[in-house]
Amino acid sequence: MLKYLLAGTAFGIILVKAELVSWFRIQEMFRLQSFHLYGIIGSAVLTGMLSIWLIKKFGIRTIGGEKINIPDKKFNKGNIYGGLIFGLGWALTGACPGPLLAQAGGGATVIAVTLLSAIAGTWVYGRFREKLPH
Repeated sequence: MLKYLLAGTAFGIILVKAELVSWFRIQEMFRLQSFHLYGIIGSAVLTGMLSIWLIKKFGIRTIGGEKINIPDKKFNKGNIYGGLIFGLGWALTGACPGPLLAQAGGGATVIAVTLLSAIAGTWVYGRFREKLPH
């Protein structure tokens, strides 16, 4: 478990130092005033697309020799609604759920409200998931 703790800590430090968790940078992005986060997110998407393409094209296997199976995703209109709600929350709070702990570790104590809200939202989704439209 120590290696995961160290990897997570290093990743959090990188997020903070690169200003990827800065509410100011996030607000700049949503106000279309800076390319900083768009460039990083765009490069991550392109890296992921290229990686998946290479894995499928060359049949790349895991280190253990197991076949990597990446199933096709089925379109679900709920993803559109969820994405809009996610983006609205991200723009309003200046916090993406992924780096919430990095923001807290970086000293942004006000993030506690967003962190508690994310936990509550996750619980609500889990509680009502079966009743939501597919």
